[in-house]
Amino acid sequence: MAVTDAQNPLLNEITCGSLLQKLQQIWDEVGESEEERDKMLLQLEQECLDVYKRKVDQAAKSREQLLQALDDAQSELSNLLSALGEKSFAGAPEKTTGTIREQLAAIAPVLEKLWKQKEERIKEFSDVQLQIQKICGEVAGNLKLSEQVGPPTVDEADLSLKKLDEFHAQLQELQKEKSDRLHKVLDFVSTVHDLCAALGMDFFSTITEVHPSLNDSVGVQAKSISNDTLSKLAKTVLALKEEKKQRLQKIQELAAQLFDLWNLMDTPEEERNLFEHVTCNISASVDEVTIPGALALDLIEQAEVEVERLDQLKASRMKEIALKRQAELEEIYAHAHIEIDSVAAQEKIMALIDSGNFEPSELLADMDNQIAKAKEEAISRKEILDKVEKWMSACEEESWLEDYNRDENRYNASRGAHINLKRAEKARILVNKIPAIVDTLVAKTRAWEEERGISFTYDGVPLLAMLDEYAMLRHDREEEKRRMRDQKRYNEQLNTEQEAIFGSRPSPNRPIAPKKVMVPRANGSANGTPSRRLSLNAHQNGARSAAKDGKKDNSRPVAPVNYVAISKEDAASHVSGTEPLPSSP
Repeated sequence: MAVTDAQNPLLNEITCGSLLQKLQQIWDEVGESEEERDKMLLQLEQECLDVYKRKVDQAAKSREQLLQALDDAQSELSNLLSALGEKSFAGAPEKTTGTIREQLAAIAPVLEKLWKQKEERIKEFSDVQLQIQKICGEVAGNLKLSEQVGPPTVDEADLSLKKLDEFHAQLQELQKEKSDRLHKVLDFVSTVHDLCAALGMDFFSTITEVHPSLNDSVGVQAKSISNDTLSKLAKTVLALKEEKKQRLQKIQELAAQLFDLWNLMDTPEEERNLFEHVTCNISASVDEVTIPGALALDLIEQAEVEVERLDQLKASRMKEIALKRQAELEEIYAHAHIEIDSVAAQEKIMALIDSGNFEPSELLADMDNQIAKAKEEAISRKEILDKVEKWMSACEEESWLEDYNRDENRYNASRGAHINLKRAEKARILVNKIPAIVDTLVAKTRAWEEERGISFTYDGVPLLAMLDEYAMLRHDREEEKRRMRDQKRYNEQLNTEQEAIFGSRPSPNRPIAPKKVMVPRANGSANGTPSRRLSLNAHQNGARSAAKDGKKDNSRPVAPVNYVAISKEDAASHVSGTEPLPSSP
């Protein structure tokens, strides 16, 4: 006790020893008995023990609290490391060395850093989950889903980077899906805009009916990308495309009617140009029509009114239109060399129109049907007519060649002689092909007649009859030529015998030229330009040929003047001979 008092500099004046001395002095002065003195000293010692004991208990309790705090700190450190997915943390004490307070002082900053890292990690998780929740809400069709349900609940037991990466991967997938959906939405909106422009419809009202966020005043990122919006947009686009298709079909029908009516009534170009915005799309596809207002309803109504006006005008000009159709029909038949009674047909049309008992559209439809059938028949005859044209051209060259061979001055060095010589060579080649041309023409004509069960006529004359007569006349001509050659040889032999008898050769007699078949000429004379009409036997078509000669000048003649081709051998004999060529009357 004395040592303790001596070591305590704060109790230099009042110590336990000094107080005990003072107490003994007091006892001495009072005369306290020893028994009382011992009792009081024992009491003082017990009170000192109680104080020491209380202090020890307080120290032990404080130690226990520090140990518990240290244990809690270590447990918290372990939990934080586990939640953050960390096996260890830089700066954390590896061994439990030093006093309890030193251990607590060492672990406290580590815990503080881990708590800060946990808060940051929780914020990262919250931000990622909030974005995921927001995109899911947008896909579900609720743009304010995140605001309605509040911030997301973060699982603080697992704040590892692996879990955070999983959320980030999920977020990236959702962001990609959102981007894809947004592109689809914008494509749909652009398509709706183009379709509304072409159809003349209000784009704003059309697109806001699908979803209010799709108009131009709302930002791109705020537009609805839900399944319901995409479905409605797809249906809207399909409906607009179908409407566009129907309107284009209607416009094209009206444009076709306008063209038909204009062509019927010879409408001037200035009046047609007023509806160029309608007729410009007559052959366009649906995707090609992009001009704003090209398929607007008011434009269709305008075209319908014009068609109705032209229909009424057409009824008042029915005679003129019908005669124009009849002229078109007659022209088709004329080119096809089909004979019809034009006067009777025109009289019938005029009588029908004057009677008033007809429907203009039915009459024109009937005439259009006749024109279509005439075109079909003309097409079916085209191949044979081309062969007839080739045959007639060859016969014309044959006629020219005969005239050329009769010309005694054909080899003179006159201007153009070499041109005629070349033409003669080509003409001989062509003339030699005439039999093959005729045979082919006969075969095709018979096949045509067998297929259709009718006779093929050329300007009213049966073509096979023309070809048969041509073949007969050609045969007669060949016989006449053979007889002339025999007569020529006989005359030459007679001259030779006379020369042997009398010693001199008399001048040769002029041989009798074969008669050329006489046919009608285009100018009515036998020596004029040869006509290409065939003259059949009198009992077969005499009256018809006379009627044919009265037709207009541009009608095609039927057959050539001459019918027999001169072979190269015959032509050479005429050229090399000294006697003049026989001439046809």
